[in-house]
Amino acid sequence: MRRRLPADVMDPFGRIVDYLRISITDRCNERCLYCMPEGYKGWESKPDHLSAEEIVRVVRVAAGLGFRKFRLTGGEPLVRRDVVDITRAMAAIPGVECIGLSTNGTRLGPLAAALHDAGLRTANVSLDALDPVIYRRVTGGDLAQVLAGIRSAVAAGFERVKLNCVLMRGVNESQLWPLAQFAAEHGLPLRLIELMPLTSTEVLTEQNFLSVADAMALLAQHDELIPQPDRRLGWGPAKYYQLRHTGGLVGFIGAMTTQHFCETCNKMRLTADGKIRPCLGDHGEFDLRETLRHAPTDAALREVLEAALLAKPKEHQFNGQYRPCRPMTAIGG
Repeated sequence: MRRRLPADVMDPFGRIVDYLRISITDRCNERCLYCMPEGYKGWESKPDHLSAEEIVRVVRVAAGLGFRKFRLTGGEPLVRRDVVDITRAMAAIPGVECIGLSTNGTRLGPLAAALHDAGLRTANVSLDALDPVIYRRVTGGDLAQVLAGIRSAVAAGFERVKLNCVLMRGVNESQLWPLAQFAAEHGLPLRLIELMPLTSTEVLTEQNFLSVADAMALLAQHDELIPQPDRRLGWGPAKYYQLRHTGGLVGFIGAMTTQHFCETCNKMRLTADGKIRPCLGDHGEFDLRETLRHAPTDAALREVLEAALLAKPKEHQFNGQYRPCRPMTAIGG
C-alpha cells in the first residue's frame, strides 16, 4: 500500500516541506557570473517550458497536498510575458498563503504595481554591487534599472522586499558596506549569500570564495553586528544580525560553511521544463511534465510530488565532489 503523507507535508527526516520555488523560464536578460556559464546555449525550446495552465495546475495540486508558500523564479521570471496572469491565477487557489518573486529587478519597475494587484506579496531582488562598473562585471546589466525596480517594489506596497548579494572574493567584497548602508537607508533587509558550485566546477574556487564569516568580519570593521536569533523574514535559512549604529538588518546564508545548514530545509523546486527537484544541491529530479501532459487526473501529479518529497535527501552535496549537470539558470533560483 502506498504511503500517504500528512496534510502538512513531511519528508523522511521530519522536516515540514511546504514551500515550492517555481522557475517559469530558464531565460534571462543578464549574464551573472554565478548563475550562467559563458557561452551557455542550453535554452529550453518553448514546447519544453510548462505553460501557464500547467504551472497553475501544479500549484493547485501542491496546495492540496499541503504546500502553502510559492515563489516565482527563473532565469529571470519577468521576461515571461504572462507572469502577471500566472500570479493572479495562483493567488486564487485555496491554500496558497503567499506568493513571492525572485528577480534581478531590471524589469520590475513597470510591473511591480500590476504584480502586487495580482496577488504577489514579497520580492527578493538581486543586488550584487552598488558600483555600476562592478555591477556590470558581475551581471552584464544596468544598475540604474535595478534601483528603479527596487523603488517601484517599495512603492507598490509589497509586504517585504529583500536584497540579495552573492559573495565573490576579488569581485564585490568592497561593495558589502555600501550595500549595507543602502539597505539600511531604505529600510530593506540585505542577505549575503555564499557562492555555490551551481554553474560549473570552475565557478567556485579557493580564490573567489568569500565565506559569510569573512563577510561578517568586513562589516564589523564599520559597525557592530548584534545577533537576532529569533528573527525570521520569510521562509529561507538566513541568520540575521542588526547593525547597532546603522540600524540595518543583514542576513547571512552560508550553505558551504554553516554546520547543519539543511536541518530546517522546507523547500522543493520545479524547473521551467517541468522537473521536480527535491534539493538544489543534489542531482535527483522527477519528471512532472510528462505526467502533466498525459495524465487525465491530478492524482498522478500528486504521486510524483509525494515521490519527490520522500526522496528529499538529508543534506546537499556541495561539500563533496559535486559537479553541476546543468547550471543555475536551468534549475531555477
